[in-house]
Amino acid sequence: MKTAVVVFPGSNCDRDIYHVCRHVMRWSTEFVWHKETTLPAGTDLVILPGGFSYGDYLRSGAIARFSAIMSAVKSHADRGGAVIGVCNGFQILTESGLLPGALCRNRDLKFICAPVGLRVENAGSIVTRAYRAGERIRMPIAHADGCYQAGEETLKRLEGEGRVLFRYVDEAGEPSERGNPNGSLHNIAGVLNDRGNVAGLMPHPERCAETILGSTDGRRFFESLVK
Repeated sequence: MKTAVVVFPGSNCDRDIYHVCRHVMRWSTEFVWHKETTLPAGTDLVILPGGFSYGDYLRSGAIARFSAIMSAVKSHADRGGAVIGVCNGFQILTESGLLPGALCRNRDLKFICAPVGLRVENAGSIVTRAYRAGERIRMPIAHADGCYQAGEETLKRLEGEGRVLFRYVDEAGEPSERGNPNGSLHNIAGVLNDRGNVAGLMPHPERCAETILGSTDGRRFFESLVK
C-alpha cells in the first residue's frame, strides 16, 4: 500500500499517522507538503491528518481546501483512489466537497479530548471491513469543531445508503444524547462518499492502533484498507 500523508501548516497528527502506516502496517509511506501539486507516483491511499490547519482561522479546514495539493487529491478521488480524512482531515474533506455535511463547533463550545464509545454502522466499507456490524469500540477524540451537521435530505441519503461509518454511543452501545460528546446530528462520527472511496471521521484511529497505547481498536481501521 503506497500511502501519502498530506501535511498542512498546523497539522499535528501527521507523524502519528505516518508511524502507524510506515512502522505498524509496514506500508510505503511519504509525507507530502501542501504546496506540492502532485502526489507521489503510484499512490494508493491519501490521508489528510488531524491538527489545526492554518490555525483553524475562518473555519476549520476552510483555508486548507485551497492548498495546491488538494487538486491532486480530488483527482485521485475522482479516479477511484482511496482518500481518508481524520479529524481536521475530515473537516477539510467536507469543506472541499469530497464529503457531504459540515463540522461545526461542539455543542458545549469546548475542546474535548477523551476516549469515546463508537458503534460500527457499516462493516463493508474500505475502513471498516475488519470490524463487525454493530460492534462497540473505543477511540479518542480531540476537537473543538466536531459537531456533524447536514441537511435533512443529506442525512436521509447517508442513512439510507449505509454511508454512516461510525456513530457515537453510550456504555450500552446506544446512540443516546449521553453518548454524544459534541452534539453531532444522528450521533454521526464518520461518513463515506457515494462512491465508497472517500471516508472521514472525527475520532483518531492512529491513537489506538498499538497495545502500548492501551487499545488496538484503531488498528483494524488500517487493516480494513488492506482487505
